[in-house]
Amino acid sequence: MPRSYRQLELDERRTIFRLLDAKLPVAAIASRLGRHRSTIHREIRRNHFHDERAYAGYFPLIADDLARERRQRRRKLSRHDSLRRHVVEKLTACWSPQQIAGRLRLDAPDGVGVCHETIYRYIHGPEGRELGLYRHLPKARRRRQPRHGRRPRPSFVPADRAIQLRPAEVEDRRTFGHWEADLLIFRREHGKANLTTLLERQTRYTILLANPDRRSGTLVGRIDQSLQGLPAGSCRSITFDRGTEFTAYHLLEDRLGAQAWFCDPHSPWQKGAVENANGRIRRFLPGERNPAELATDELARLVASLNATPRRCLGCRTPQEAFQEQLVALAKAA
Repeated sequence: MPRSYRQLELDERRTIFRLLDAKLPVAAIASRLGRHRSTIHREIRRNHFHDERAYAGYFPLIADDLARERRQRRRKLSRHDSLRRHVVEKLTACWSPQQIAGRLRLDAPDGVGVCHETIYRYIHGPEGRELGLYRHLPKARRRRQPRHGRRPRPSFVPADRAIQLRPAEVEDRRTFGHWEADLLIFRREHGKANLTTLLERQTRYTILLANPDRRSGTLVGRIDQSLQGLPAGSCRSITFDRGTEFTAYHLLEDRLGAQAWFCDPHSPWQKGAVENANGRIRRFLPGERNPAELATDELARLVASLNATPRRCLGCRTPQEAFQEQLVALAKAA
């Protein structure tokens, strides 16, 4: 049977009535109509009619009317003007659909309410799109995301590079030279240009690299160039997410001797230091900015400002000071 569902029509309901009157079992009726037996069971249960005059049973015309009325009830926000105005007003005040629906249950427990799913359908329906209501959602997506994710694709990450196998000294920042990497992506209309953020976990020292696109070889090559000039021991490992832009990670292992580690799928919080740094950088480089127009000296000034800002986690020292102290210690050890 096809996967798409088609509502029962009046002719099919008349057939159900005749076959029920002939005492055929539901499975036989479903087979005759080319429907699943659950569809027929649900149709009879939902549209069973009875009144005070002892009329009871399944009647095709009444069943068709009940089904049509039930479908119309789904458009609650289109039928109730005051409720629709209230929902639109709260959306423009930056309330989420869950907050609007929950507050309606508190303020009017016996009145007309609406569930958050109905609000989402209205926002992404014809009327909501015309009003641009999606702009007021926490994530202002023009189209609604599917409720089920895509099928997982084969991962390029070997099992022995999983973050669970990363040494404890990396996790608790006991040793210097362990980095995290991530991309800063900008609006699609600005093209494929992006920035790589590199952050040393112990000192929070930050490096920003401009990339023309997301090709892994180019991007990883830029990381290699930026870290090549550091003393031995300054780059022991780098933690990435599972973006395909990092598939050439083995180049860093070959050239720098840096062990690569990868977060679990959909778990960017496992490299929280660089994610926090990206949040700071976004204050100065929002997604609307065109990275291709970002001058080299402007990017250098931003990096210098980030590394010259005192950090409480460093005892109010700056990342630049902490980083230099570690480089001096490596030079003495050598």
